[in-house]
Amino acid sequence: MLKGRCHNFNAGPAVLPESVLLEAQAEFVNFRHSGMSILEMSHRSKLFEDLLAETETNLRQLLGISDDYSVLFLQGGASLQFSMVPQNLALKDRPMDVVLTGNWTQKAVKEMKRFGEVRVVATSEAGQFRYIPSVSESDFDRNASFAYLTSNNTIYGSQFHEFPDTGLVPLVADMSSDILSRPLDVSKFGLIFAGAQKNAGPSGVTLVIIRKDLLERCDTSVPTMLQYRTHAENHSLYNTIPTFGVYMVGLVLKWIRSQGGLAAMAVANQAKATLLYDAIDQSAFFYCPVREDARSLMNIVFRIQGDNDALESKFVSEAQKVGIVGIKGHRLIGGLRASTYNALPIESVKALIDFMRDFEKANS
Repeated sequence: MLKGRCHNFNAGPAVLPESVLLEAQAEFVNFRHSGMSILEMSHRSKLFEDLLAETETNLRQLLGISDDYSVLFLQGGASLQFSMVPQNLALKDRPMDVVLTGNWTQKAVKEMKRFGEVRVVATSEAGQFRYIPSVSESDFDRNASFAYLTSNNTIYGSQFHEFPDTGLVPLVADMSSDILSRPLDVSKFGLIFAGAQKNAGPSGVTLVIIRKDLLERCDTSVPTMLQYRTHAENHSLYNTIPTFGVYMVGLVLKWIRSQGGLAAMAVANQAKATLLYDAIDQSAFFYCPVREDARSLMNIVFRIQGDNDALESKFVSEAQKVGIVGIKGHRLIGGLRASTYNALPIESVKALIDFMRDFEKANS
């Protein structure tokens, strides 16, 4: 870890690989000997178009994305996708099936209801979203426009470790907080979207992977900018895209490849999560409220016994004094949370565990 850098457990925007930051710094003023910063460059220039194509190729190779899918680099974050998905994919008089596992799915449902009927196939809401409900192909309406889920829940700390088979119904997944953290069979999905600011890069870029046959579902009455086909036909250059953000995504993708790809990411992420969950489970002071079979490898939520808000606030404050930041739980549920995305080194997890043990001794 570079001198002066903190242990960054923020949930997003999140930690980036130090080597990526240094590479961006080195060519910030003069990108590829062009005499310009990437921030100053036309998105229509050959240099940027080559960069965009290179970034898409690396994403396709990492995820094994076939030519049956278009890859789009958009703006608006995952929140815009909550309405773009139904506008593009909802079919008349056919429901949108949803597996409801947290706040981000709830927000998506709110937008979907503007465009048609939403059917909640399964939910863990009664259990405070502390587990992933069991669901099978027979639970989905064969006539549904699409099935929808959020693969990882940043707020509640739960994650799909296996994805349901939805048969001929296209499966749509919000993978904002765990894309690129593990190998993935993209062919199981009709559409995947993800804000880049967790594992893929900085905020401001949204990745969309959509099966090409679904591009033609969208009614032409939908505003041009909100049609996926518009961006697919223009190779993500219909308008001025976030050029610096795409550049940073490109650097992160190359870093992932240099580390051994998604299989290596999965091994490293499992090791970090296991280390921290074991420390929590072995403590009489801390506990994790999430059911063990659903625990996220990306966002590890935990609390101090008795849900002591004052003591948890003290924990967050004292952690920051020793360079451990981003530990405060989401405002909706409070508590504590450590986000252990790809770029977080295992040394940061060890530093957090050491601090937890010291804090427990001092406050028990």
